[in-house]
Amino acid sequence: MKIRVHVSLKPGVLDPQGRAVHHALEGLGFAGVDDVRVGRLIELDVADGTGDDALTEMCEKLLANTVIENYRIEKVG
Repeated sequence: MKIRVHVSLKPGVLDPQGRAVHHALEGLGFAGVDDVRVGRLIELDVADGTGDDALTEMCEKLLANTVIENYRIEKVG
């Protein structure tokens, strides 16, 4: 079973990488971009019987820093 975990910074947490991308876009002449937030996508291939509790535990113990990040688990196909 394919799993995608989308990880993003919580609102209010500074995003220096997003700020750098925003600055670069402005430097390249792209107008109208108000804000940029950078996150990450983690793809997992897990056994079909892997439960939601195990996926949540993976995220909370390793894949996301739940102090400053949110995550969303997506089952693909």
